[in-house]
Amino acid sequence: MNQPLAERLRPQTLDQYIGQQHLVGPNGIIRRMIDSGKISSFILWGPPGVGKTTLARIIANTTKSAFFTLSAVTSGVKDVREVIERAQREAAGMFSQGRPILFIDEIHRFSKSQQDSLLGAVENGTVTLIGATTENPSFEVIRPLLSRAQVYTLRPLEEADLRTLLERAVSTDEILRQNNVRVEETTALFRYAGGDARKLLNILDLLEQSTPIGESIVINDKVVTERLQENPQAYDKNGEMHYDIISAFIKSIRGSDPDAAVYWLARMIAGGEDPEFIARRMVILASEDIGLANPNAMLIADTTFSILQKIGMPEGRIPLSECAIYLAQSPKSNSAYLAIDAALAEVERSGNLPVPLHLRNAPTSLMKQLGYGKNYLYAHDYPGNFVRQQFRPDEIAGKQFWHPCANPAEDVMLQRHRARWGEDSK
Repeated sequence: MNQPLAERLRPQTLDQYIGQQHLVGPNGIIRRMIDSGKISSFILWGPPGVGKTTLARIIANTTKSAFFTLSAVTSGVKDVREVIERAQREAAGMFSQGRPILFIDEIHRFSKSQQDSLLGAVENGTVTLIGATTENPSFEVIRPLLSRAQVYTLRPLEEADLRTLLERAVSTDEILRQNNVRVEETTALFRYAGGDARKLLNILDLLEQSTPIGESIVINDKVVTERLQENPQAYDKNGEMHYDIISAFIKSIRGSDPDAAVYWLARMIAGGEDPEFIARRMVILASEDIGLANPNAMLIADTTFSILQKIGMPEGRIPLSECAIYLAQSPKSNSAYLAIDAALAEVERSGNLPVPLHLRNAPTSLMKQLGYGKNYLYAHDYPGNFVRQQFRPDEIAGKQFWHPCANPAEDVMLQRHRARWGEDSK
């Protein structure tokens, strides 16, 4: 009974699993895979405490598959190869009904060589890979591995999910039942949990452990707040506040508050966060939230990342601080971010539209005979190095994707664009 409450209440079946109905509900893709017994490789992307590891174990138990686990924090290429060899022996001996499942926690921390070592086993079906990550796989997982595994996004638990979890804990856990739990208010409890099931259960653990023997466990806003202020890390035993703090850091820079940005940066540094993770997120922010309003921001963020790799910590805290303050004080624009998303949506909608003939390359005489490159106007042959011509497929000739934001840099771009393409072009 010394197990943490989160372990005592870990669901064993899909019916006990709380949340993620878009994946495990009646029409969810993962439920359909489990029901069919045909599990393909995938990566679960979502914040801490939303059930990534639990879901992987449920899949293995339900399909009666051998289950192997690796942590990207402690495992190397040698460990990966040893596990794959064990999985091969397991499959050859037919000790399990389904294909062996290899679960890799924090897969985003695997190096390129470690990820490369997985490719063959995933591709030939030696193992079914289930990865878990709190970071965007598009940035952290190599493309060949991404092409072999679908990515499914898990969401923070909603209040209704947290309430269901609270009721289950109070009514089914033997230790809590012995202490006569009285739930009076849940606002503070759910706020501190922040959509994280493990945080909620860790808070309940703290309340149980800090209540004198023989007294009822009272849950209300006053008690929860007081107990957590006395022991602020009690609800975050696994050091997963980084997800919340990086969010506050990014939003502070986006909101142009340099003092808040430096404060959250200090929290991350003091907490032992990977400094390259911080720098990488600032590079992303510089292009997403500052963009064309100040293109130098991305250059400075990229330079900061490079400097950090060269000098390391603790000196690296200084360029990190300089970059965070610069980004916070920069003008903001998300027009480039919105433009590429709009263009991707158009590609999804209209498919592979043909390239206009005059824009096509004509390396052979046959292509020239077919009209490839015919009537293309070479911009440098014209005054100002510009001449109007159509650069988009006919079907989207008038479609606009970039809509400039109101800031001095993009105001200049807009005027230049209108001078070239006409006042009605934007």
